[in-house]
Amino acid sequence: MTGKPAAPDWAYALNRARTEAPFLARGLDRLPDLEALLAAGRIEDALVAAHAAGTVVPDTGIALRRRRLALAVALAIGDLAGALPLARVMGELSTFADHALDAAIIAAIQRRVPDADPQGFSAIALGKHGAGELNYSSDIDPILLYDPDLLPRRARDDPAEAAQRIARTVVELLGAVTDEGYVFRVDLRLRPAAEVTPLALPFIAAITHYESSALAWERAAFIRARPASGDVVAGQAFLDAIRPFVWRRSLDFGAIAEIGRLTTRIRDHYAGGQAVGPGYDLKRGRGGIREVEFFAQTHQLIHGGRNPALRQRGTRAALDALAEAGIIAAEDAALLGASYDRLRTLEHRLQMIADQQTHSLPTDPAQLDAAARLEGLPSGAALVQELGQISEAVGSRFDGLIATYAPTGAVPVAAHPLELELAALGFSEPGPLAARIESWDNGQYRALRSAEAREAFARLRTTLLAALAAAPDPDRALLRWEGLLGGLPSAINVFQLLEARPALLGVVMRVLAHAPTLADELARRSDLLDTLIDRSAFDLPGSVESLAAEFRRGEAGDDYQCLLDAVRRKVGEWRFALGVQLIESQQGGAWRDPLDVAAALSRLAEAAILVLAEAARAEFLRPHGRITNSDLVVLGLGRLGGAALTHASDLDLVFLFSGDHAGESDGPRPLGSTLYYNRLAQRVIAALSAPTAAGALYEVDVRLRPSGAQGPLAVSLESFVRYQREEAWTWEHMALCRARPLFGRKADRAALAAIITDVLQTLREPEKLRADVLAMRAEMAQHKPPAGPLDVKLARGGLVDLEFLVHYLQLRERTALDPDLGRAVDRLGAAGLVPPHLRAAHDLLARLLVVVRLVAPDGRFPPEASRAIVARACGKADWPGLLVAVVEARRAIAACWHTLFGEDLEIGE
Repeated sequence: MTGKPAAPDWAYALNRARTEAPFLARGLDRLPDLEALLAAGRIEDALVAAHAAGTVVPDTGIALRRRRLALAVALAIGDLAGALPLARVMGELSTFADHALDAAIIAAIQRRVPDADPQGFSAIALGKHGAGELNYSSDIDPILLYDPDLLPRRARDDPAEAAQRIARTVVELLGAVTDEGYVFRVDLRLRPAAEVTPLALPFIAAITHYESSALAWERAAFIRARPASGDVVAGQAFLDAIRPFVWRRSLDFGAIAEIGRLTTRIRDHYAGGQAVGPGYDLKRGRGGIREVEFFAQTHQLIHGGRNPALRQRGTRAALDALAEAGIIAAEDAALLGASYDRLRTLEHRLQMIADQQTHSLPTDPAQLDAAARLEGLPSGAALVQELGQISEAVGSRFDGLIATYAPTGAVPVAAHPLELELAALGFSEPGPLAARIESWDNGQYRALRSAEAREAFARLRTTLLAALAAAPDPDRALLRWEGLLGGLPSAINVFQLLEARPALLGVVMRVLAHAPTLADELARRSDLLDTLIDRSAFDLPGSVESLAAEFRRGEAGDDYQCLLDAVRRKVGEWRFALGVQLIESQQGGAWRDPLDVAAALSRLAEAAILVLAEAARAEFLRPHGRITNSDLVVLGLGRLGGAALTHASDLDLVFLFSGDHAGESDGPRPLGSTLYYNRLAQRVIAALSAPTAAGALYEVDVRLRPSGAQGPLAVSLESFVRYQREEAWTWEHMALCRARPLFGRKADRAALAAIITDVLQTLREPEKLRADVLAMRAEMAQHKPPAGPLDVKLARGGLVDLEFLVHYLQLRERTALDPDLGRAVDRLGAAGLVPPHLRAAHDLLARLLVVVRLVAPDGRFPPEASRAIVARACGKADWPGLLVAVVEARRAIAACWHTLFGEDLEIGE
């Protein structure tokens, strides 16, 4: 039972959406006309309106984002009301993905060749996109292919370079997160030999790969392939050409054994997430979505070459065709099909809560109950119970598939040599571990699929196992090593580097054991290891100016995209090296202060802003020209303004401009000042935040601008002054206490700094200021509780409380106006406004915040083996001593809070 009404109930659906799904609630708030249609039960009219959203906007990226939001909201409410079947929902989302991808390809081509058609450039949809089964927060996994002879390009453009430029633009147009949201995350790693090939490949190169060196998992991927966007005719011709590779009329025993190994890897690779309960992964867990899909695909791979009726892209259609052919039992097809639909429906519920690409049940009981209520179930327990039944039914049938096709062999009587080696190294369960390690190079990981990679790994294995055994937490390091292997497109260079520098392997294992944030980065970019070869990797970066010069250095010509990629790579290398410095906690035997790392991370961000804002402005000047006596000014706030970033910090920015707001630019396509700088601000945000081929850079938050989300992205300095003096709330002036001009002409930055100082020195009524501060902190405490016991930012007596009391005193006394929170505390202490020991409390909690963002990003206590790392980085001898010091620091802040506000804060032990 799902608890849903038998007939569509629109009021019930809208109520659940607003109560349990913040993403849908925000969408409904932004789209009141759409909500009215849905409330009236006019779902088809609502879908027509959703598809029309954004059509009048000339900017392709903005138009697609608005259409995507409207469509997601309309489909979600129709789904929750029971008016739209699952197949309709998935089909609508997949059709929109086709359109979005097509629009992005056309826009990318027409940036350099106006009015050109996408002839000779095709996007092949794979996975759920290819099957027409996309979910609410799916990414898309296209393969981008081109014909060098047909691709539209300028006469001087090399076809390969033109194709890569188009591919990068498509990723940016669809994947960049802006104020309007995003369209789709685009993952291009399923292309042939992704570790060494460019983002877009010539058709002939791809055909050659699939005919000569592709693996079984690639055959499985192409079961659901279809030409989705761009030159669809050319895309279909490509699929026709590789059809014999996908659908083999005869399979030798080796091919069947390889398919069998795929079935076991589907189960074994995700063994850690298979128990049904809070945290259960609906996609990868035992009896989950992936097992249903691969149950069908395994039979299709084996039998589809001889029976074309089995070549179905959709999972339900494939199961029905297999039953019709007598290959699987009709009752199994019915059960697996119904289970698949139910799992996909529940997956949609999890994703529509916050528009996140999640497949796992929440671990928090309250959030689990909320997800269940969104589906119409009474409780999280009821949801878990239902999933347990589904998992067992699906899992038992996948067990039978494994038993049928998995490779078998005699069990050796004597222990395997690897098992003996692991026992000698001290591993407690060498037998299962030996089998697990041997599975690494049997095709489970793409990184180990070539003979060269397996040979390099074999040479490294003994050293690797010794390093794993010596790691502070071998099990954790092993799990993350497997995650690293899974994320690497190729491992040859990594293995060769580690073989040549064994000491580096110890550093890698400590990173894997202690720092999930760094481990994830390493999995995405194995070349980060190169940064650790030179001892300079353990130095702090220089000034903002020297970093900006480093970021600009070596970029040929005026290729804007190359600069975006280069800055992302260089910032990533520095961030990784700084994280390793914290984990290693030494520099020639010396302690590395996390506060120094926080300041260094801030310099990196400032240099990136300087270089990319300059570059974005230069690109913008070409079509639009300049505005006389006017320029862009960028203001940093929050931790950026205070020069104290962590590895998890976003950038709080406000965009302003000097000069007359009624001015106009002098370029071929002139714009008025306000529109000019709002569009330029969007370009700068995209330069800082849009994912490129080199990855992401920063999240940019512009909600602190005048009038917040309701205001324009950029305003004149004159408007900024007027707003701050006449309209701004107290919390906005508190935010200005940590504001710092970062970009713009020297005179403009000086003028902005003077404006901020003047605003902060405004005479205020103390009681109103006190009431405002207490009301804001109470509201924050209600809506943003601490994530865990180490969330020293949001915990009472933590850094937020310290910020509030410091800003209160800064505004009340009109003194100590320093954006650096630590220095502001010193100046307040020197004035006798806070006790002198408050600086020590600040420094300890600030150090801890920097470290836990790497070691325990969820705010909970880190694993036992990592606790000494955290304590040492914070300057304490051991973990118990650190906990005692943290409580003392929070009590010091709470005591100061009580003195100022007369309120007692609950600190605990």
